[in-house]
Amino acid sequence: MVLSENKAPAYTAEASGAAGEAQEQARNILLRVHGLSKFFPVKKRSVFEKGSRFVRANDHISLDIYEGETLGLVGESGCGKSTLGRTILNLYPASEGYVIYRGRSIYDFAPRYAERLLNNFAAEAVRVQKAREEGGGKEALLACALRQLGGGLLLSDNPAEAGAALLAEYRAGVKASAKDAGAAEQAAFREASRAVEELRKKTASVPGFAEYEDCRDDGLMLECLTGEEMRSLRKELQIIFQDPYSSLDARMTISQIIGEGLVTHHMFAKNSGEMQEYIIRVMEECGLAPYFLHRYPHQFSGGQRQRVGIARSLALRPRFIVCDEAVSALDVSIQSQIINLLAELKKKENLTYLFISHNLSVVRYISDRICVMYLGHVAELAGTEQLFAHPMHPYTCGLLEAVPSPGRRPEDTVNLLEGDIPSPVNPPAGCAFHTRCRYCTEECRKSAPPVAETEPGHFVACFHPR
Repeated sequence: MVLSENKAPAYTAEASGAAGEAQEQARNILLRVHGLSKFFPVKKRSVFEKGSRFVRANDHISLDIYEGETLGLVGESGCGKSTLGRTILNLYPASEGYVIYRGRSIYDFAPRYAERLLNNFAAEAVRVQKAREEGGGKEALLACALRQLGGGLLLSDNPAEAGAALLAEYRAGVKASAKDAGAAEQAAFREASRAVEELRKKTASVPGFAEYEDCRDDGLMLECLTGEEMRSLRKELQIIFQDPYSSLDARMTISQIIGEGLVTHHMFAKNSGEMQEYIIRVMEECGLAPYFLHRYPHQFSGGQRQRVGIARSLALRPRFIVCDEAVSALDVSIQSQIINLLAELKKKENLTYLFISHNLSVVRYISDRICVMYLGHVAELAGTEQLFAHPMHPYTCGLLEAVPSPGRRPEDTVNLLEGDIPSPVNPPAGCAFHTRCRYCTEECRKSAPPVAETEPGHFVACFHPR
């Protein structure tokens, strides 16, 4: 039994539009990103400077990544694409917001934060109200975790009773999810769940109940996991790094680089014949000859090193991969091989990709949906063909017009983007793009546009979409 329906609209549950296609509604969400921000501190220019300064790499980004899809992420250099990918994987700790991974449930994974928070549910519920008033920081993350676990029961008149019922349901669920669980454990879990549902019915009339219930989720909040717990998930959540020169250990052979993760996650015994055969098979899939097995990274070209990085990630057969410029260092012929390989493995293993790239042609070929970023914000999100056929954000229109076209003549008028990207340390007020937008109005200068669904499955952050 799950605590929440694993279904949502194309963007986020909070931004759900009135329409939305039934097919999109039925797709399972693998990763839910909510209000994710990543700020990097900047050194003060003088000892007399007051306050702190930050590079706002990602600023309150919310989106859903569906199981089995490829979500393309595009934008100019410095807009925060790579930072978003690393923050989603918790390689960078989020400054604000959270990511829920639904590939595992709280019952089969049993994270420590769930037991700890439910054990002190009554006391922690008081902090939730305080977090709502103050906002930001660890208290806000704590409040999010409690809403995920308790939902509307945080507003119960008797939080001690609600906490005891939730803790009993959680413990019964953990036992029922064990490999050796029997009918007795399943029955105990159903009984505990019924008790929780009865309490929810009593609390349903309290103002704000529906809002808190929408946050209820049986996935894992990555920001709340311990380092040990996060490491155990690395097999399922992988990344192909952008720079093949710095992401490979120069002192290790290719066999050791690819095999390190296999041994760490106990897929094979170290130096076993089965592991060597598996490594060779993965290398051949990625276009690497078997005799490269005992060579070092400095003996390869940039494209070959990138293929080693791809092989290292794919060897673990993960569920989700952040492809950070995964094919940018490859020759055109090799690019097609790797892209086709990624597409083939996606179908075979039901993989999910966040594909980060500057090459719009590649993104269009491999992606199911495309997210356009600008200065740390989501500018537009839509299905691939929908976005290319009818771009709505002025920034998206500028990106697409900048792509060279075989049928374009030198004398044809092209509306290219003008001006420089504002500093992410001191971003402009209002819409982040208004300093370069030809359709800018006073409203754009004063307030930031929300991400709104202008068409079914098409989301735009603009007051004047095209």
